[in-house]
Amino acid sequence: MAVIAYMALVGLIYFSQRSLLYPGAGAAPLPEPANWGETIHIKTPDGEILQALYSQGDSDKPCVLLFFGNGDRVDNYAFLAQALAARGIGLLAISYRGYPGSTGSPSEQGLLTDGIAAFDWLSAQTKSGIVVLGRSLGTGVAVNTAGQRPAVGLVLVSPYLSVLSVAQMHYPFLPVEFLLKDPFRSDLNIAKVRQPKLFLHGRLDDSIPLSSGQALFHLAPEPKQMLIYDRAGHNDIFNDGMVGDVIGFVEAVKANGP
Repeated sequence: MAVIAYMALVGLIYFSQRSLLYPGAGAAPLPEPANWGETIHIKTPDGEILQALYSQGDSDKPCVLLFFGNGDRVDNYAFLAQALAARGIGLLAISYRGYPGSTGSPSEQGLLTDGIAAFDWLSAQTKSGIVVLGRSLGTGVAVNTAGQRPAVGLVLVSPYLSVLSVAQMHYPFLPVEFLLKDPFRSDLNIAKVRQPKLFLHGRLDDSIPLSSGQALFHLAPEPKQMLIYDRAGHNDIFNDGMVGDVIGFVEAVKANGP
């Protein structure tokens, strides 16, 4: 009976894993009008339509391209858009396929495709460079995008070595390496990112432990910097100080050139 119960659990995890990994998919639509920026739509090479919010910055300032976490929404980032706008910095935040306002269903390959499509759209709007910013799950999208496109900088908030390694930590009793469809192997992609990189992590993070972010940081090529916030966890890492660190990085990238 124990074996049957275990096999049933393995089957349940396998078939429900994408609903667990992408809890924000299929959530309530984005409000109209949005609480920040302009609503735009981006078509991906495989025919999906992504809804996004875009706040245009000054023509001589880089723009930030945001990839959020797995349960997040683009309309949660008015605070970031406003802080960036005060310094003349623009922001594009996309709703992944299957997430509010966008067509399709999420998967690793789908999200990576979305990231490239978003970068290509934004590069046609701005000539002053793009800083890619990923948070949590979105750090895997950000690493892949910066490795394939000429971003001027990369910011990773609560990054992981891989989703596979995080899943192994949370489910040590399951053969995760054989079950996981979307491993998001940032550890295999970070070497391609030669641009300046800023890693931000909360010491109290119990969703993606600091050790996972540090492991990715150690694999990353120079130039790179890591800031650790002693009193922050996973969901409370964004505050005025942290946003100030992001803005400082974006402005330094511009000052120093690509």
